[in-house]
Amino acid sequence: MNKVFIANPIFDTVFKHLMENNRVARYFVETIINQPVESISVTPQEFTYFKSSPQTLAESGLTPDEIKKIENLSIVRYDFVAIIRTPEGHKKVLIEIQKARNVVDLMRFRTYLAEQYKRRDVITVDGEQIEEPLPVITIYLLGFKLPETDAIAIHVSRTYHDMIAQTELHVKSEFIECLTHDSYIVQIPHIEGKTRTRLEKMLSVFEQKYFIDDKGIRKEYRYEVDDDNIRYILEILYHTGADPQTQKDVETEWWSSELWEEVIVKRDKKIAMQKTALEEKDKALVEKNKALVEKEKENEELKKQLSALQKLIK
Repeated sequence: MNKVFIANPIFDTVFKHLMENNRVARYFVETIINQPVESISVTPQEFTYFKSSPQTLAESGLTPDEIKKIENLSIVRYDFVAIIRTPEGHKKVLIEIQKARNVVDLMRFRTYLAEQYKRRDVITVDGEQIEEPLPVITIYLLGFKLPETDAIAIHVSRTYHDMIAQTELHVKSEFIECLTHDSYIVQIPHIEGKTRTRLEKMLSVFEQKYFIDDKGIRKEYRYEVDDDNIRYILEILYHTGADPQTQKDVETEWWSSELWEEVIVKRDKKIAMQKTALEEKDKALVEKNKALVEKEKENEELKKQLSALQKLIK
């Protein structure tokens, strides 16, 4: 195919353009969860503006303008209410997508997930409107690598087991489904650009190679396209990458991310130095205690010798 220069969808500013498109959102979710999506609706976009501790930023050595950029660094979350087709029939679910370019605080994911479990759907039963909880499906797009595995896409699924009979239960309980959830994790740095399956074709768009700038903002897509949905995504990314305002927004996001990574590196280095100093202090204290024990043993031995000498004198 001809060279196609597109905006890098790993940036929140760019990814937002994709997820605001209903067709792309449906194709993306359907491909990730590998289940037909009958319909999907985007809830208002959620943004978490990162607020670092004043002490961390104050000790970073950054200028006030740089700190302001970091404080405005957003972690974008996307919520979709979708009707998916399962072997048990149609099911209405809440799809939550969280994307992070760098290693983030685990508690941020957990806190927001707890909020999602509070979400309820309004249905009509016998002419009355009632609220019921929606099952949750989470999709995490990671811009960093997990140390435990280099798998590109991971599905954390649930199975029911009878603990007494030691057998798998081939049933689904609405109660259980609303209290537990499936998760899908994509490690973007491990994407290799292979296009053998539908999932690989879609993920190839996120491959972090073939950049045409030094910031990784724009890239060249080098693979043959035989899927209309992929072609449609590339068209959006092409026009997004050519838009001056979007380019400016992505530049700001890039600088914010770089500055924040610098703060994290300095913080981790400081923590490591403090840990080393504490270990050295503990080691010195152990050695000191050991010396005191030896001294006490010497004193006891001297006391014994003195006592024996006194007996001998008598």
